[in-house]
Amino acid sequence: MAETAVATPEKPKQELPAMGFLQHLEELRRRLIYAAYFIAVGFGACFYWSRDIFNLMERPILKALAAHNLDQSIVYTNPLDTFNMSVKIGMVAGIFVASPFILYQVWAFIAPGLYRNERRYVLPFMASTIGLFAAGGAFGYFIVYPAALEFFVGYGARYAHLKPMITMNEYTSLFMTIELGLGVVFEIPIVIFFLALFGLITAKFMWRNFRYAIFVIFVIAGAICPTPDVMNMCIFAAPMVALYVVSIAIAWRVHPTQRAKRKAKAGAG
Repeated sequence: MAETAVATPEKPKQELPAMGFLQHLEELRRRLIYAAYFIAVGFGACFYWSRDIFNLMERPILKALAAHNLDQSIVYTNPLDTFNMSVKIGMVAGIFVASPFILYQVWAFIAPGLYRNERRYVLPFMASTIGLFAAGGAFGYFIVYPAALEFFVGYGARYAHLKPMITMNEYTSLFMTIELGLGVVFEIPIVIFFLALFGLITAKFMWRNFRYAIFVIFVIAGAICPTPDVMNMCIFAAPMVALYVVSIAIAWRVHPTQRAKRKAKAGAG
């Protein structure tokens, strides 16, 4: 009797075995431990160089004081202030220095959920994340912060009988608030990348609510802008609007629907 060949449907190839809930937790714990190691190393290095880092931080205020013929000095009121400042600088700057390694741990955690051809985007992902944060910090350091200090120092200089005494702690807190705030704001495309990657937001939704997004952007700009004038608020809002437009394209590109279409098209080819 001739054997009858029975055609069996070909099983789709699974690129990586599925991970259970406990395996996900174990992987997350491992990535968090690695990230903590890198943060500790970054903290140690930046704590050691905290004096040089602070020298860069104080340049904008010293320049603003010199422009109005005021005493170029920053004071501290507690013997612990300089040490506490060094710890604060070491932690914040250390996280930034360690960010490439931290971001790699983030990518390594989410990579199993991506298609194989999408995992090659690890370097663009890390470069764009670090680049956007650095761009936000540079935007604040070279444009926003000097303009804000010029406004406030110039306003205070009108009171000739008053002498400014800028404390180190307050100045450091103001500097880091503006720098970190703008750095985080410039990460809008990365946040949209993750939300769209897991199907939580679509480009169509973002475009349909564009005008509401503009309103929210100006509210955020008004909240983080250190000066009350409309011009500086617009300076804050302009790059945020541009980043939102870029984020719409990113959301369309990485949404699961588009990814599935590209995979089907590649398979058909």
